[in-house]
Amino acid sequence: MTHPASPPAPATHIDDDTSFEAFRALDRTRIALTAQATGGLSPTALGLAFFDWGMHLAAAPGKCMELAWRASRRAMRFQAQLAASSAGRDPPPHVVAPGNDPRFAAPAWHTPPFELWAQSFLLAEQWWHDLTHDVPGVAPHHQDMVAFTVRQLLDMASPSNLPFMNPEVIDKTRESFGTNLIHGFQNWAEDMSRTATGRPPAGTEAFVVGRDVAVTPGQVVYRNALIELIQYAPATDTVVAEPILIVPAWIMKYYILDLSPQNSLIRWLVAQGHTVFCISWRNPGAEDRDIAFDDYRRLGPMAALDAIAAIMPGRRVHGAGYCLGGTLLAIAAAAMARTGDDRLASLTLLAAQMDFSEPGELALFIDHSQLHMLESMMWNRGYLSADQMAGAFQLLRTTDLVWSRLVHDYLMGERSRMNDLMAWNADSTRMPYRMHAEYLRRLYVDNELAACRFMVDGRPAVIQNIRVPIFTVATERDHVAPWRSVYKIHYLSDTDVTFVLTSGGHNAGIVSEPGRPHRHYRVMLKRAADPCISPDEWMAATAPKPGSWWTEWAGWLATHSAAERVAPPALGAPAKGYAPLAAAPGTYVHQR
Repeated sequence: MTHPASPPAPATHIDDDTSFEAFRALDRTRIALTAQATGGLSPTALGLAFFDWGMHLAAAPGKCMELAWRASRRAMRFQAQLAASSAGRDPPPHVVAPGNDPRFAAPAWHTPPFELWAQSFLLAEQWWHDLTHDVPGVAPHHQDMVAFTVRQLLDMASPSNLPFMNPEVIDKTRESFGTNLIHGFQNWAEDMSRTATGRPPAGTEAFVVGRDVAVTPGQVVYRNALIELIQYAPATDTVVAEPILIVPAWIMKYYILDLSPQNSLIRWLVAQGHTVFCISWRNPGAEDRDIAFDDYRRLGPMAALDAIAAIMPGRRVHGAGYCLGGTLLAIAAAAMARTGDDRLASLTLLAAQMDFSEPGELALFIDHSQLHMLESMMWNRGYLSADQMAGAFQLLRTTDLVWSRLVHDYLMGERSRMNDLMAWNADSTRMPYRMHAEYLRRLYVDNELAACRFMVDGRPAVIQNIRVPIFTVATERDHVAPWRSVYKIHYLSDTDVTFVLTSGGHNAGIVSEPGRPHRHYRVMLKRAADPCISPDEWMAATAPKPGSWWTEWAGWLATHSAAERVAPPALGAPAKGYAPLAAAPGTYVHQR
């Protein structure tokens, strides 16, 4: 019997993904070069946003008619104001700048012709706001990008930025016979020289780490490839039994929480009788490009908890995380809860997000196109540089961080006074390629943590598994972690949550020592069994309290700590391999 011939075996593919890496490298190199010209912004993402907006606007005759009607009404009112002003009357302004807009606050702006220039500009801002918002069919992300871009262009053309239209600059020039412009040019030349040579801004020399800031006494008691763990010396005869572990964000130097002695949160906690440990992150370089997000968890808070357990055996720990460090600490706490690790006594989250579905204006720089550009930039260097991150944050607050400085330092010829927080902000860090790409994609783009899909050691790290009490602080004017986004911890947790909303921004709201004037906060406890309410309902139900949220936190820590105080622990545990290695602030904080 003749058997049919067997079919020929399929051809063996000798090419795999690695065979095409050269082609991918070519694309990444091209994108990285483009990023150098665009400041890291994706022109493709911006082009798609404007195309979406323009096509839908062209297909919306009703919207166009509405815009024309609004423009005609405002033009008639402005003409009436102009006529009244020409006749010698003093009519009230047709458009009033928002209370937080300082550009036209000076009395000189309320005299002709400067008032009319300011009014014309504010009317243009209003019209462009109407033009870029509520266009039927435009994707919300594209609308935000178009509106943001138009706002940046309008800010550039503000009369306050033009020396021949700004009455304050004109008066200063007349009074000083033009020397303000000479001094302004000198300031500009010095700033450009410092930027070109990689030196920090003028005035930072007065805030030296270890001499003027980060001076709370302590010892580095543990060091690995990613962190130094600082244990601070006690300042009281007895201390609270449970120590505090602070996990700052690695996008910043840790001493934001240990600035000058008068506004150092760490020094204040030590003075209240707490044993404080703080992580100081190493500033990564190109050789660290493959450090993963989970490496920060393992070598960061988990390694620190192991060291604390050796130094203070049997003591549970109050964990406190700031910004990205708070997100990391919450992930670590969720993974610990999943495995029954009960070393944490409580969890404090400072301006830290768990749900990234509404991250505020920072989301303008995070979509698939923008993320691909960021990954290409980091792939090219091995890290995201400090100047690239600083540029993105400046774009979010150009009025405060760019144009107001241009007017003050370069047109008025006066140097902005440097303070410790500004000097710290100039002492920036880098982000490793792999870690930052994973962080942006898994948390911002895919929102895995809120969706209970963030995996740690093959298991989901679920915030709902955390049973220790949580103390969460958000700030009213936060451009990085908007308070309504931080508020979502209520929806993700299944434990007691004390939520505090304090005045200030992402940094100044946290660095808010007792005694500072014009500070307030709101606070409310939600028990695990209580129903959830919306952020607006929460705001309506809480009255502001004067003062610093630090004192509220101190009382909360006391409630969740043992009543009896104990003798201060020794610095480190040499017999267990945790001998003091260097005096605080350690060595990693000095890395540039």
